[in-house]
Amino acid sequence: MTRPPLHIMILTGEPSGDFHAAPLIRALRSLVPGVRISGIGGPAMTEAGADIFYPIDRLSAMGLVQVIRQFSSIRRAYDLVRHRLKNDRPDAVVLIDYPGFNLRVAEQINRSIPVCYYIAPKVWAWNASRLSKIKAYVDHVALILPFELPIYKKKQIPASYVGNPLMDEYPVTFPAPGKKESRSAPVIGLLPGSRASEVGKLLPVMLDAAAAIGELLPRARFLVSSGTAAHAEKIRQMVDGHPCRNRVTVVRGRPGTIFQKADMAVAASGTVTLEAALCGLPTIIVYKVSPLTYRLGKRLVKVKYVGLANLIVGREVMPELLQSEASPGQISRTAMAMVHSLDRHRRNLLEVRRRLGTPGAPARTAKIVYSLIRSRADQ
Repeated sequence: MTRPPLHIMILTGEPSGDFHAAPLIRALRSLVPGVRISGIGGPAMTEAGADIFYPIDRLSAMGLVQVIRQFSSIRRAYDLVRHRLKNDRPDAVVLIDYPGFNLRVAEQINRSIPVCYYIAPKVWAWNASRLSKIKAYVDHVALILPFELPIYKKKQIPASYVGNPLMDEYPVTFPAPGKKESRSAPVIGLLPGSRASEVGKLLPVMLDAAAAIGELLPRARFLVSSGTAAHAEKIRQMVDGHPCRNRVTVVRGRPGTIFQKADMAVAASGTVTLEAALCGLPTIIVYKVSPLTYRLGKRLVKVKYVGLANLIVGREVMPELLQSEASPGQISRTAMAMVHSLDRHRRNLLEVRRRLGTPGAPARTAKIVYSLIRSRADQ
């Protein structure tokens, strides 16, 4: 009797998780030819060959109001996963980020099914109580930030640092250290974030800063990342209505194009700043939230920096301007100071790449998942 192909279920709930799941699926298919992949995901997972039984565009909620509105969709997804676990039993489950949903699912998984968590919850920043659930319901954690490993080892949670998947997307640094600095005519990237709320708060400040820089450097030019197609029209309208519009070009798609063309950047705090670091692009990190959210965050978040590059290196290799400091005047002054020392900032960013190690995170994670399946089968 022919044994059915291995079946691995992958669960994520946001576009970033979908993006990182796709290389993992390809690595699993390379390691285990014929493996069947099902799960919750989006277009990237679909293109990689996964059978998506619930789309992430019904789950990607940010903020209390949006979460309440989408509660019924989240509940339907949860019930569907439980049904699938019972009636289309996978040989392993891979959880990717989205901890509020995924940890609840993990509690429901039969212990005969191994569970791997890839891109784990940010317990180093907040909600460290999640470690107890991870220890109870997850068989192995594939970590993507090197400073996470001691946290898991201290709690005796099986974990490995597999490298960072962005190393596969940006395997080389550009511009290379030693590039001629464009002090009089710099190209500056403006990356206001991927969420509508971020764009609304940060892009006007960035454009005002661009105008201030332009007064001092008349030949300076600016590239604005439009992020998703949903935000492109709003961003275009904001740029067209600003006095500095003649200096600004809106760039669609992934930010890699901006990283290649820019001499430096101003970016919303988030994964994009780590991408910029891996490309050797000097970047000012900015962020603004409501005063209440900021005060609450200060009490809950126990990290010295918000930027991933700074957390990885353990010092400020990217200036951070938060809340009131994220003003047009402070951004422009910081940018003017940086534009005269770009090569030094690029050299500092090399340490980020060194700390992250070598490419290959999806392939290493695929091996962990397969080893969990084999170990469980041998028991």
